[in-house]
Amino acid sequence: MRIIAGIAKGMRLAVPRSGVRPTADRIREAIFSSLGARVVGARVLDLFAGTGAIGLEAASRGATTVTFVENSHGALESLDRNVETFKRNREVNCSISIVRGDAERQLGKLASAGESFSLIFADPPYGAAAQNSLTDVNLPKLLAVGGMFVLESAKREALTVSGPWELARESVYGDTRVSFLQNKQMP
Repeated sequence: MRIIAGIAKGMRLAVPRSGVRPTADRIREAIFSSLGARVVGARVLDLFAGTGAIGLEAASRGATTVTFVENSHGALESLDRNVETFKRNREVNCSISIVRGDAERQLGKLASAGESFSLIFADPPYGAAAQNSLTDVNLPKLLAVGGMFVLESAKREALTVSGPWELARESVYGDTRVSFLQNKQMP
């Protein structure tokens, strides 16, 4: 796995032997092509960050801040290594932080702290976790006006988009569904 574009183009990413399902290069490329200029200057939240491939791709393409949230010890080791390599080897103008812990609990803490993100990415374990992300009450509070929530799920999972969310776009790549959502309840 590598960073696809931007200042860190070509940087290899450390991947744990098991326990994560990193977003494939071609899917990351499609996601970031869809987002285009939204990434430049963005405040990014990368939930279920795994190796950090999504957040580091955003940083490489001009995001100003990236906050990673990860719970798995093995994934955190790779994430730490990838962030350090990114910072050490590149001209970085991006503030990067890693929040260790369960995504649901951390969303509550981030919302209580008044955090706001223009791009939120979530690649939860396939299964009920994707639908749970759509029903988390704190997630819409964290999305800035005009922001985008990008959710990865299994193609076979039928997601119910309701409440504050409006589906802006959806694409399927192999076994992966990528849903681009906006908060329809924002002014």
